[in-house]
Amino acid sequence: MESSIVQNAPYEVQVEAGKEYWYCACGKSKNQPWCDGSHEGSGVESISFVAEKTETAWLCGCRMSEKLPFCDGTHNDL
Repeated sequence: MESSIVQNAPYEVQVEAGKEYWYCACGKSKNQPWCDGSHEGSGVESISFVAEKTETAWLCGCRMSEKLPFCDGTHNDL
């Protein structure tokens, strides 16, 4: 299964330094952009990351970024 484009823009989220997050890489989660386990059995795994600092992060909504889970502007070319 391939990942689904959920939106053609990034998600603006607040992250806390040292906290682990699980990004939905399949696009099926009802709690975008966070994983809710909807990928089970799909062959697509969520992506974990630990925030380096407390800040606003821009997470990919199109699932096409070269820097997942972070947006790199790829949605502008879709």
